[in-house]
Amino acid sequence: MTTTLITGANKGLGFETARQLIAAGHTVYIGSRDAERGRLAAASLGARAVLLDVTDNASVAAAAKAVEAEGGLDVLVNNAGIELRDEANAASGAAEVTGDEMRTVFDTNVFGAVRVTHAFLPLLRRSPAPVVVNVSSALGSMARVTAAGTPAYAYPGVSYPASKAALNMVTVQFAKAFPGIRINAVEPGYTATDLNGHTGPQSIEQGAGIIVRMARTGPDGPTGGFFEAAGPVPW
Repeated sequence: MTTTLITGANKGLGFETARQLIAAGHTVYIGSRDAERGRLAAASLGARAVLLDVTDNASVAAAAKAVEAEGGLDVLVNNAGIELRDEANAASGAAEVTGDEMRTVFDTNVFGAVRVTHAFLPLLRRSPAPVVVNVSSALGSMARVTAAGTPAYAYPGVSYPASKAALNMVTVQFAKAFPGIRINAVEPGYTATDLNGHTGPQSIEQGAGIIVRMARTGPDGPTGGFFEAAGPVPW
């Protein structure tokens, strides 16, 4: 039985990823910073709940101990993420973004993924087929964001794309450091979630597909890559 932890999984892409992986036979931990929401989400899916705030070292350490006590971990999905938009549903552009905003976004999207991966590495390294999936974005692709005339080029925000570009680098460096673990970044596509005010044209089910596919990567599968449903994403 494959055991999987998904951060930020009480709703949205994380929740749908959990649903699909449970259907595929995984035992899934719903990581949530809100204990009650996590409990309710887990109960509705037949999953296990674990209190996990990716921005808090003590919370991450406690979650790792809890999962270890129940048997270990095979797959980690770093899904928790924030974007920060204003009341008009707009992301801060270069003229508005501040260091404090950048710090807040990076603390969840980058440092959070590193905190969680670091804490769960001992468990993953004991697994016969360990996998890490970092939920990134095409907005973190330098190639996509610099391609004039595309939706990614038109996106004005700074914090979110910068955080996902940093997460992509984290993915590559961890993959090189731990060749026994399949570690990849994924681009779910512009999916209608709370993150973007449900403006994405793609369904949750569609968006979760690539996360699920990469979570099921075998020992001979790719590592250190960046993938979307159609295939590799350029860096």
